[in-house]
Amino acid sequence: MYKFIEKIFHLFYPIFRKWGMSYGFASYISLIFNIALLCVLAYAIYVIFRLVLVTVMVFIAQRTKTNFDDLLVSNKTAKYIAHLIPLLFIYKSVPIILDRYEYWESVFGKLVGIYIVFLVLWIVRTIFNALRDYLKLKPRYSDKPIDSFIQVIMIVLWMVGVTVIISKLFDFEFKELLTTLGAVSALIILIFRDIILGFVASVQVSINDMVRIGDWITMDKFGADGDVIEINLTTVKVRNFDNTTTTIPTYSLSSDSFQNWRGMLNSDGRRIKRHILIKTSSIRFLRNEELFDLKKIDLICDYIDTQKQDIDLFNATHAVNTALPINGRNLTNLGLFRKYITQYLRNHPALNQDMLLMCRQLQSTAQGVPIEIYVFSSDKRWENYEYVMSDIFDHVFAAVKYFDLELSEFIVDSTLKK
Repeated sequence: MYKFIEKIFHLFYPIFRKWGMSYGFASYISLIFNIALLCVLAYAIYVIFRLVLVTVMVFIAQRTKTNFDDLLVSNKTAKYIAHLIPLLFIYKSVPIILDRYEYWESVFGKLVGIYIVFLVLWIVRTIFNALRDYLKLKPRYSDKPIDSFIQVIMIVLWMVGVTVIISKLFDFEFKELLTTLGAVSALIILIFRDIILGFVASVQVSINDMVRIGDWITMDKFGADGDVIEINLTTVKVRNFDNTTTTIPTYSLSSDSFQNWRGMLNSDGRRIKRHILIKTSSIRFLRNEELFDLKKIDLICDYIDTQKQDIDLFNATHAVNTALPINGRNLTNLGLFRKYITQYLRNHPALNQDMLLMCRQLQSTAQGVPIEIYVFSSDKRWENYEYVMSDIFDHVFAAVKYFDLELSEFIVDSTLKK
């Protein structure tokens, strides 16, 4: 095949010599015609192979069930392969058309070889992009950091490609060049520090299942509070709830603290944990006439009757002097209020009654006695969750006065500001 091509390329030189041209001029004219002929042949090969490869790949993609070949078509893999074939033809033909011009043969050979290396890497990149898109269509891999792994592979391939290009450009032996790169590995590590850290973090994130695409994460250090939309080798993109985008270094996911809300979203309820402050001076024992009025509250009516019987029996058995409420056992307005809140929560339709539910008293502070509500909303959607929580505390704030309690409002003395 190449002997036939050689005869075609060398056909023009004798013709130009017969026309009376000088040796040098006839040689250069022959060279120009050979290059022009080579370009025409290469373009014809490109057109033919592009038509054939694209047509065949589209034909196959339309008749197969898998989406991978469709993604190869959309990423134009066949088009780039069609570019590669005429380049290989040119690379093999350069020594023939430039056999009398060693310098230009070396220059053109190197340029075409470098272009081939870049094109091969680009073809591999389109294949990996198609593989990435294909895996993201699979539910099993849709939340995995596939971009990070593909980027690592491409970085390694680009490093190998650049090494091959340098070895071709400066006529170095490939092994000698690798030895030289090994000697400057410390510099390489310094340059690619973020990439190396990002790769290690990506592996840790994937193995430990720390973050998936679609997870809601909160990272105060970077002002991130939203859904993860992309995990790359060096960055993680978070779409915040105000529709802004925050970019986080990937290695920060393994070195810094962040909050992942996936567990809450996958659970049966979203936690409500909030307290109110009761003024300490408003807490006291309840008199019998006050208990009679509080029995009108349906949620604690039976509880008051039961507790009153137990208390009266205990005090009578132990001969307690009931003239002072502090003697013996007595109900307090705060204790009865906590019981009311507990009963209210147990009857609230928006709370998950199968999960932890309680109203508890926390350590008292200078501002008052904290009464904390700890429950789980059945509806985990943010808007509805906020509505349920507000609805509960609206009721709690309004119920405080029925137990003769006061909310603590911390007021700064104006004299302290001076």
